Amino acid sequence: MAELRIGTCSWKYDSWKGLIYPESSKINFLKEYTAHYNTVEIDQWFWSLHANGKIALPKRNVVEIYNSSTPEDFKFTIKTPNSITLTHPYSKSKNSLGNPNEYFLSCNLFKTFLETLESIKSKIGMLMFQFEYLNKQKMRSLFYFEGLFSTFIKNCPENFNYAMEIRNPNYLNESYFRFLNENNLHHVFAEGYYMPKIFNVYEKYRDFIKNKTVIRLLGPNRKGIEQKTEGKWNKIIEPKDTELMQIVKMIKDLLSREVDVYLNVNNHYEGSAPLTIKKINNLLEQF
Repeated sequence: MAELRIGTCSWKYDSWKGLIYPESSKINFLKEYTAHYNTVEIDQWFWSLHANGKIALPKRNVVEIYNSSTPEDFKFTIKTPNSITLTHPYSKSKNSLGNPNEYFLSCNLFKTFLETLESIKSKIGMLMFQFEYLNKQKMRSLFYFEGLFSTFIKNCPENFNYAMEIRNPNYLNESYFRFLNENNLHHVFAEGYYMPKIFNVYEKYRDFIKNKTVIRLLGPNRKGIEQKTEGKWNKIIEPKDTELMQIVKMIKDLLSREVDVYLNVNNHYEGSAPLTIKKINNLLEQF
C-alpha cells in the first residue's frame, strides 16, 4: 500500500507556538515537531556554496542531534548542497556568470556530504537535487544536462532514493521524464515561482511517475508574502483552496497507483504551513 507523508519545509519557527509548539521559551523544536508530523524537509544544508569559494557541509554533531530528536520511523527529505547543483556561484552581476563552480556535480563532494549524514542514514526518505533556472549560458541543452547527470548519478551510492527538481519549465518534457525513469530518479513537483501548475504537469506525464515522488508547495512570491506576514507564520494570508483541491485529487490518484508521496509544505505557500496541512488533511478525508 502506498504511503503519504506530510510535513513542512524546515521547522524552527517561534510563530508556530500555539499551533503545534508549546509556549515554553526553551523547547527542542524538532522533537516537538515529531508529535505532529512524520517527515520534514531539511533546507539549511542546501546553502553550502559561499561567495569566497568555501564549502559548508553539515556538522556531524548537529546531524546527531537531529537523529536523537526523532523517532526511528521518521523520515527526512534533504536538499543536497547547492555546491553540487550550481553551475556557477551566485553573482550580483546579471551580465556576467563569473567563473564556473568547480564542484558542480562532484561525486567526491557528494560522498563527503553523505558521510556527514551517517547517523540519520536510515531516516533519509529522499535526497533532492534542486537546480536553478538553467538557461543557455549555464547549460547548452537538456540533452547535454542529462548526459552530465547520468554520469554523476551512476557514481553515487545506490542505497538512497534520489529526486530531481528542475526550475526550467522548458525541461519538463517527455525526454526529461524518460531520463528520470532510466536512471531510477524521482521527480520533484515544485508548486510555485514561475513553474507550471503541478497538477497540469502530472496530468500530462502521469504514466512516468512511478514508485515515489515529492510535492513541494512553495508559493509564487516569497518577498510579497513575507511583507504581509511580517515574519509571523501563524495565519493563512493567501488562501489557495481551489488549487489545494486539485492537488489533493492528484495525491489521491498517485496513492491509487501505488506511488509513495512526500508532501512538503512551505510557510510561503499560504502563510502558515501547519494551517495549510490542516486544510489538506481535511480535504483528504472528504475525497
